[in-house]
Amino acid sequence: MKIGLVAMSGVRVENAELNRVGVTLPGFVERSKVIASLPSLSLLTLAALTPPDIELDYREVRDLDEEGALPDDYDLVAIASFSARILDAYRLADRFRAGGTPVVMGGIHVTAVPDEARAHGVTAVVGEGELTWPQVVEDLRHGRLRDLYQPPAGVSFDLAQAPMPRFDLLDFSRYNRLPVQTTRGCPFRCDFCASSILLTPRYTVKPVEKVVAEIRSIRERWAHPFIEFADDNSFVLKPHSKRLLAALKDEGIHWFTETDVSVADDPELLDAMRESGCRQVLIGLESPEPAGLDGIELRRNWKLSRLPDYEAAVRRIQSRGITVNGCFVLGLDGHTPEIFDRIYDFVARTGLFEVQITVMTAFPGTPLYRRLSEEGRIIAPGAWNLCTLFDVNHVPRGMSSEQLQQGLIDLARRVYDPSFVQERRQRFFRELRAHRVVARALAEEGHSHEA
Repeated sequence: MKIGLVAMSGVRVENAELNRVGVTLPGFVERSKVIASLPSLSLLTLAALTPPDIELDYREVRDLDEEGALPDDYDLVAIASFSARILDAYRLADRFRAGGTPVVMGGIHVTAVPDEARAHGVTAVVGEGELTWPQVVEDLRHGRLRDLYQPPAGVSFDLAQAPMPRFDLLDFSRYNRLPVQTTRGCPFRCDFCASSILLTPRYTVKPVEKVVAEIRSIRERWAHPFIEFADDNSFVLKPHSKRLLAALKDEGIHWFTETDVSVADDPELLDAMRESGCRQVLIGLESPEPAGLDGIELRRNWKLSRLPDYEAAVRRIQSRGITVNGCFVLGLDGHTPEIFDRIYDFVARTGLFEVQITVMTAFPGTPLYRRLSEEGRIIAPGAWNLCTLFDVNHVPRGMSSEQLQQGLIDLARRVYDPSFVQERRQRFFRELRAHRVVARALAEEGHSHEA
């Protein structure tokens, strides 16, 4: 028996002008290149849960596109996709099914709209795949594959039971970084968020020893790898985070992750991040304006409460030699056309090393999508190809859709202007040197007092 694992990698932008100017906007293309070069951790995890007598074939969709004819020796195809490419995934599934191969799909999009996948003749896997994949495989063996698999309500997967992903299925030469998951979920329930909070009901952490084992498995094939922690929000539980970072200190890796601004509150944590190989953190700042942050969280207004410290937090993190990729969401309900200048001014004041600007996007299954749908503000229901974070799929409250789309393009031209980027990067290294000089002086002063 043979199962094909197909990753729908890559990012596609629908707006014609965005496509025309994309090559000049590194903030658009750099992150998309990273995503395109990341393998599917979900598929590698399912592979680890597959009995050893079943042959596995991991493929990237771009390889299948280049080859033309699809493999015809699979007993099942599992496709990993996301909203922006779900229509492409359905078309690929139709091609496999036309050749007699059954298809199973899961992930955040399918979890949000499983009936849509089933309407395409695809088996839909809802929720965390670890909870249902063994049953999928067992049913496949006995020729009784169902059209829907979902775990019992309220049940979540214990990351302490996480298997070692099948990194051995990969051609490492094709990737510039590899994913390792250390946490799952996020305690901040933002109404626009379409991440793993839709898959799991709680925030969980993977045991330190399992994370280290995965990194060592990667290092067997790549001596000094660049790791992307596939987390929605690393370091929420600070004591656990410090134990993890201490264990990573001697592993010889460089890494990137997504986290929140609270890491700036803890100098010990920042030092441990730097010493363990952290090169950059992406932080969802969302907006430099209170009106944009007010109400985006469903449980509390934590980000709004942290806004007064945003600028100082960026400086504290970057003073450790860790670059900050500040992520902003344009078109939040509190935004007016003035937001574009406000973000540019914030970037200029803080010297953010990297900037990611996106538009507020209504993803299926999110509270935002339900609310905007009820308000009649979804431009084209079901047009999931617009869920790219750069294409506008809703009517903003404080401006027109056209103003939002053009504002994104104009702001990107300014933020990613080579001279502005160079200015910020020179400032980063200049301030880093100054911080280190001060730190050395204080250390020497401390030693002299002890003497």
